[in-house]
Amino acid sequence: MVHPIERLRYVARASEDSGPSLLVREAAGALASFSSDPAALVTACRRLVDRQPQAGPIWWLAARVLGSPDPAFEAWSASDEVESDQTPMRLVENLPEGATVVVLGWPELIAPALAKRGDLDVLVIDTADQGHGLVRRLDRLGNNSTLIDERGLGAAVGVADLVLIEAQSFGGLGDTAGATALPGSRAAAAVALAAGIAVWTVVGVGRVLPGRMWDAYLGRLEESADPWDGDLELVPANLLGTIAGPKGLQTVAEALLRADCPVAPELLKSIQ
Repeated sequence: MVHPIERLRYVARASEDSGPSLLVREAAGALASFSSDPAALVTACRRLVDRQPQAGPIWWLAARVLGSPDPAFEAWSASDEVESDQTPMRLVENLPEGATVVVLGWPELIAPALAKRGDLDVLVIDTADQGHGLVRRLDRLGNNSTLIDERGLGAAVGVADLVLIEAQSFGGLGDTAGATALPGSRAAAAVALAAGIAVWTVVGVGRVLPGRMWDAYLGRLEESADPWDGDLELVPANLLGTIAGPKGLQTVAEALLRADCPVAPELLKSIQ
């Protein structure tokens, strides 16, 4: 058995490369261990958010746990919802036949959908040095994929039928509305929309935050890095195109209504 504090430290130190689903599962186990001590639970949630400010699903999980009368049950329930996310299957059903598709890096939810659709031509932009792994994976499964250097992003988008962007988090109202995604996503979306090419932003379970939580999330990102030097960038709502999620294809306005975590005041300010 791992001590709850050690498990919490593991999640706090974990790399974003671990993927949101794994982070949520590990974080749920850590937070459930603190469920009988409300003060410790609040501290644990705040520390997780401070150490993983970019991970939208961690904010979502912490808010749900803090807003529940049964934190342990809520932690595991939220984790199960992330693990059973139907977004990849909805993508499989909706992706157009024989399309040329652009993706960035190795997106957790998009990748399994592409693997199941052998009729697609996939152009993988090697963002954050993640593209090589996805191309090898798709090639082993018999899919037609091509690795594209970041310098070729614009040219790749120009010959595509569809650009897929995976959101780390999504939310906001008015000028702050948008999604956070891998660097290059904003440029890819802008080029695509200017050329009349479809953009789908993939927003899985646990990635939609209500207004005040979204504002706090963006504020924490601004504190952690300069806009041009972070691991994520903000893609404004007017560039997001269609939202693809567990309910299929939606407009931005429809998808914003999926926010299903409360506003947790304890998370709105950093403890650092």
